[in-house]
Amino acid sequence: MLLLHETHEVCGARESEFDAAFRDGWMKTLAEGDDARLLYFLRHAHGTGPSYRVVTITLLRDGAAWDRLARRVETGDLASWAASVDELRHEVEAKMLVPLPWSPVQEIELESVPTGVEEKPLSLFMEDTVWPFEGKLGEYIDRSGSHYAEEMKKTSEVGPRILTVDASYRTAFGSGRRREVILWQKVQRPQAMERLLCNEVPDQYMRPGTWMHDALELRDQWQSRLLRTVSWSPSS
Repeated sequence: MLLLHETHEVCGARESEFDAAFRDGWMKTLAEGDDARLLYFLRHAHGTGPSYRVVTITLLRDGAAWDRLARRVETGDLASWAASVDELRHEVEAKMLVPLPWSPVQEIELESVPTGVEEKPLSLFMEDTVWPFEGKLGEYIDRSGSHYAEEMKKTSEVGPRILTVDASYRTAFGSGRRREVILWQKVQRPQAMERLLCNEVPDQYMRPGTWMHDALELRDQWQSRLLRTVSWSPSS
């Protein structure tokens, strides 16, 4: 399993056309074959970063499927679609992701991904992108599983959860920055985000033994993005 993660800088005046291109073009065309499926279509929530950013995540069966899809986009039946989409955006950045050993999600069956346009409730995700220090990538992957993921589980056992760690990924070899880890977290209680945004982190979460403290040995830079699904996104 590979995940193609793309961040699109969409032309604001053509946002609806961009949505339609992925809904009626990319998603439906991929559904006709056995190599790939559009998994997520998400907007960067307004007020939390640059304007008119869309994140798409496409599920690929394997490396051979990626090769076939790339050829279709470059010179095959999807080339004209790709050219038309380029007119609707300023830029796109892409990277290939693979699951971490401790990720709750290790495989997604292509056949399980919806391919029709179905209205669903919107979901909010916090995507944390982390850049471990040079030489610390392997240790960060190990300790984030044994420490952060376990810490989140314990928190969920004592009260309602704000976030759940649904999956965790790293960039595949040769794709994007090597030292990059993504934590894919679903916001279970959006109303509780106010406490996180409007208050300092309590001292008890910054003490030795907590992830916020101990992880400083491995990294000190990361980026959090709040991403919201659209109603027709295959996954939510």
